[in-house]
Amino acid sequence: MPPGRMAGVDVTPAPGEARSSGFDADRVRVLVVDDEVLVQQGLMAILGADPGIEVVAATDGVGALTAILRHRLDVVLLDLHMPRVDGMQVLAAVRRLDTPPVVAVLTGFDADDTVAAALAAGAAGYLLKDTEPALLAQHVRSLALGRTVLSSGVTSRIVDSFLQGRPSIEDRSRLQLLSNRHREVLALIGRGCTNAEIAAALHVAIPTVKDHVTAIMSRLGLDNRVRVALFAVRSGLVGGPDDRG
Repeated sequence: MPPGRMAGVDVTPAPGEARSSGFDADRVRVLVVDDEVLVQQGLMAILGADPGIEVVAATDGVGALTAILRHRLDVVLLDLHMPRVDGMQVLAAVRRLDTPPVVAVLTGFDADDTVAAALAAGAAGYLLKDTEPALLAQHVRSLALGRTVLSSGVTSRIVDSFLQGRPSIEDRSRLQLLSNRHREVLALIGRGCTNAEIAAALHVAIPTVKDHVTAIMSRLGLDNRVRVALFAVRSGLVGGPDDRG
């Protein structure tokens, strides 16, 4: 399916509506995708109260990709359970873009299978709608920095699920596919570090870190940073996603 189409709906921007390039680099630009207007308004009010965050638009699943193509975004907060075009369809379409924004699922449900499916599809985080306002804004800023964010209510269960998903001895053997430097980078990803933080810790350039991350994902057969971080935990390389020691 071409990147401008989703669920039979043509969402390719019209001429002159290409994704905007003008934005304030000092503010995190956010799109809210939810089918409930009250939720949209609430999130816009909560996040808009933070001077470092700008909610550029709010829409439902049908209008999501059009909005993403039209605006220069840092973070998309995406509800999974929407009529007509649901969140998983939107997430799949976004992941096919050449330069997709960070997508975090924001929902009132925390069923383990739903969380795991969203992470496997490329979501960088999973947040609950009852998250405290100040914490929600903090999570958005963390997502913009490239960190993985999971609500505390689901973190331990999801990590446990991935820990049980494959024998640890097999994961440890897969570590042998990586060089010592790649293992250092993998451990820092597992601790939730951004590319900039990894570059500072290892005294290398950020583009070098990006090359390492790409190589790690390729050699381990993993398709997103969340799964890389969870692999670091499951293989025993680090203690967990909140281990930043």
